[in-house]
Amino acid sequence: MDVHLISTGQVKITESWRVGRGSRALRLANALLDRNFTDWLPIYCTIIEHREGLIVVDTGISIDANAPVYFPPHLRLVQRAAPFQITPEQEIGTQMRARGLNPNDVRWVVLTHLHQDHDGGLQHFPNAEFVVARKEWVAGQGWGGRFAGYFNWRWSRLSPRLVDFQSGAYHSFGASEALTDDMRLVPTPGHSAGHLSVIVERGDHALFLAGDAAYSQDLLLRDAIDGVGPDPAAQRETHRRILEFAKRVPAIFLPSHDPEAAYRLEHKLTIAEGSDKEAMQRFSLT
Repeated sequence: MDVHLISTGQVKITESWRVGRGSRALRLANALLDRNFTDWLPIYCTIIEHREGLIVVDTGISIDANAPVYFPPHLRLVQRAAPFQITPEQEIGTQMRARGLNPNDVRWVVLTHLHQDHDGGLQHFPNAEFVVARKEWVAGQGWGGRFAGYFNWRWSRLSPRLVDFQSGAYHSFGASEALTDDMRLVPTPGHSAGHLSVIVERGDHALFLAGDAAYSQDLLLRDAIDGVGPDPAAQRETHRRILEFAKRVPAIFLPSHDPEAAYRLEHKLTIAEGSDKEAMQRFSLT
């Protein structure tokens, strides 16, 4: 099984988006109005050459990711607070072809959630079955979904398989869904209502494809809650379950916007191995 991390361009976000400040309403306002930005961050998608077919986890952004969206009106603030940079060569389909992989051959596209930097490349996969959590799909619908920041007008031709997580417990997760015999989908809500993560079993370790469950491994270990998620309590519970999973299974943590993720994948650094000593002691990961 070959696993490729591909970054479709880059994004930078405000520091108060990356780590939230204040109560829920104030936290969001701070995230959108902050003038201090992170460095440019990757927008990772994962391509898995699996014996059951090509599998893609998230699709990144498209070349028009910065095109102004004027309704709902606050989306202009969202776009200011999270600008992108991308060239046509960096779209996921083009990058796959450059690696000798045909997007037309993709069997499954799993979406950790439906924010625009994760569903922006849907058009590259005309033959794939799309997989998304039912709670995420429902949360993104209609005017409510638009006001929550979903670009749901782009989903008119999307008819995904909706996951309800009815396959029972999986290690620290109370519910799960099998995609293949060595890949599990688990619910990791908080950053969005129906956020999911993908766990790939690889013998003596696992890959934890985390989407935006945490923006980086460091923030996971700090239990830092972002500034835009609708449910901080759920996000904290998600962090707890991920870290509990890492106590049971050596896990390489691969979120979508962590500049260190590709290095950890290449060098097979698990959460315990890639963490500082204080964090390992704090979460008993030694």
